[in-house]
Amino acid sequence: MGLRLYPELEQKIDAWASKQPDRPGRPEAIRRIIEQALSGTTARRSANKTTARKASELAAREIERLADKSQPEPEQQRRKRRLIHGPKEFRDIRGDQPKTKVKRDSYRRVQPQKTRP
Repeated sequence: MGLRLYPELEQKIDAWASKQPDRPGRPEAIRRIIEQALSGTTARRSANKTTARKASELAAREIERLADKSQPEPEQQRRKRRLIHGPKEFRDIRGDQPKTKVKRDSYRRVQPQKTRP
């Protein structure tokens, strides 16, 4: 299939491609952009460790500010952990957390096991 693009659009596609980790060529970049548009999702940005750490610190500071000071310290810490990590029921579906692997023991029972990135 042939495709003609205006020079401005070519520049935008090339700029998008240059920001991708693997720097795809123009045809691959066009395919990816179309796939994203049709799927209704956007590409996830790779998390910068400095940005992630700063966001975590800001969240912790705000949670501490809003914490119920009448509760004992261990209870405050438990609540803070639950807010940061989320309920157990939702941890497996979070996109920013590692998925769990399934490990089978000798009795064929399924045991979830955390994976490391």
